[in-house]
Amino acid sequence: MTVAESAQAGRGNSNDHVRRHNLSVILGLVHRARGLSRAQLTRQTGLNRSTVAALVAELVERELVVESEPDSSNQVGRPSPIVRPSPAVVGIAINPEIDAVTVGVVGLGGTVLKRVRHATGHPPSVEEAVQISAAVIAGMRPELDASYRTVGVGVAVPGLVRVEDGLVRLAPHLRWEDEPLAAMLAEATGLPVLAANDAHLGTMAESTFGAGRGLTDLIYLNGGASGIGGGIISGGNSLGGVAGYAGELGHTLVNSVGVRCHCGAIGCLETEARREHLLQVVGLTDADADDLETAILASTEPAVLAEVHRQLRFLAIALRNAINTLNPQLIVLGGFLGTLYAAAPGVLDDLLAEQPLKASRESVRVTRAELGRDLLIIGAGELAFQPLIADPAGFVPPTRE
Repeated sequence: MTVAESAQAGRGNSNDHVRRHNLSVILGLVHRARGLSRAQLTRQTGLNRSTVAALVAELVERELVVESEPDSSNQVGRPSPIVRPSPAVVGIAINPEIDAVTVGVVGLGGTVLKRVRHATGHPPSVEEAVQISAAVIAGMRPELDASYRTVGVGVAVPGLVRVEDGLVRLAPHLRWEDEPLAAMLAEATGLPVLAANDAHLGTMAESTFGAGRGLTDLIYLNGGASGIGGGIISGGNSLGGVAGYAGELGHTLVNSVGVRCHCGAIGCLETEARREHLLQVVGLTDADADDLETAILASTEPAVLAEVHRQLRFLAIALRNAINTLNPQLIVLGGFLGTLYAAAPGVLDDLLAEQPLKASRESVRVTRAELGRDLLIIGAGELAFQPLIADPAGFVPPTRE
């Protein structure tokens, strides 16, 4: 190869890299906004109109986005076509919990299309969770193959997950330790599988489609059947740590004379703020999140309000430490923590108005998660879509007979 030919090849490789990068940017923007006009894409990317048009055309050809004409009423001049995520591209979302395995189908744009909850009544083993998930997906296969293109599987795990290979290092409430969950699911389903901590994925979902939209610094804290997990967005980036284990705010020390946690420490937040204590005080043996919230909000029993206040006091201690350390704009509470916040309006706000450093607390507000029961399914779906959005050019369009 001559020097000139080598230089031309280098320019070709560079141009291809830029094109692939720009395709990723465009698809990511459309996915997160659930639809943008070409004019908006031009403004947000800084690319010229003809480049945006060519990139959108390629994504349309790959059947990753669709274009439609906007409502032209009250507009001056020629309206710009609206680019939306393709409704035919989906990811599979899986969430194993201590009493069930939930499998969902999520479309680009974070739309939950289907959800199947398979109750187990006990913490499933990793083998059982894989078998249940594979069976549910197999049952969905006829519809998926006929109407959709499935890009992969994302798993939201209530525990520590090594991000590089989906190895579950520790999910104590499920009694899993060093389990190759992602590899087992990939073998059982024939689909690419990624796994991550459930709270991290909940944080991703809320920051993309929920209460944290447009914010660069937030803390998400979720209370569920398996305890309390957290996730952090700092400077617009997910804070995962060197191996993806950061954000375990449920293991913040809140009571130095408390009980021993399963992690081995004394007085962790999730030993003091617990879903099972709330179930007991309202007289339930089990309930989903909606039923538990209904029971708590409807109760007039002093013991119920006292337990809500007790748990909020310990939650305030954990959040005080997080506010002083991370200086967030927003704290998002999900699961039963959101229920506690709703059951005693103003209590947590009053505690956080007094405890953290004044300069840090002035800029933070607290709110409930917006995505409700869809939260972890959307978060796991985001994980399934990551490889596609990172490189849409690697996504082969379907062949036509």
